[in-house]
Amino acid sequence: MPGTRKLGRKTDHRMSMLKGLVTILLEKGKLETTLTRAKEVSALTDKMVTLGKTNTLAAKRQAFAFITKPSVVTKLFDSIAPIYEERNGGYTRVLKLGPRRGDGAEMALIEMVDAEALYAPATKKEQREKNKADIKAAKEAEAKKDKAAKTEETPVKEAEAPAEDAKSE
Repeated sequence: MPGTRKLGRKTDHRMSMLKGLVTILLEKGKLETTLTRAKEVSALTDKMVTLGKTNTLAAKRQAFAFITKPSVVTKLFDSIAPIYEERNGGYTRVLKLGPRRGDGAEMALIEMVDAEALYAPATKKEQREKNKADIKAAKEAEAKKDKAAKTEETPVKEAEAPAEDAKSE
C-alpha cells in the first residue's frame, strides 16, 4: 500500500527525500533509484500531476508546498498536466533494473508516461540556437532597462538645475 513504507528514515527525513525525488522526476522525466523508493515516488508524483490537472490557486499552493523548485511547479501546471488531461491516473512507469552492484538492492527506473516530447534531449544544434535566442532576449531586456533608466534620469537633472539657479541668485 503506497504511503506506508518507512524506508529506514524518520518522517521528516523521509518526506524531504521523497519531495526531492518527485521534484527531480518532474524536472528530468526519468529517475533511477531503489524499487521501494520508486514505488513511493510514483504514488506521490501521480498525486502532483492530478493537482496540476485541476489548475486552481489552491492546487498551485499545495504543489508549491510539496515541490522544492518553483520552476518545476510552473512546468507541472503549464506543460506536464495538459499532456495527461485525458488520462485518469497511471502517469508514471516503474521498470525493474536488477540488483545494485554494491549492496544488492533492487534498482528501478521510474519515468513519466507519454511525455517523451517534453523530456526529449535537444540536439547540440537546437541547444546552441536556444542559447543564442536566450542571450539575445536577455540583451534586449537589458537595453530596454537601460533606456528606461536613462529617461528617468533626464527629468531629474532638469528639475535640479532650476533649483541651483535660484540659490545662486
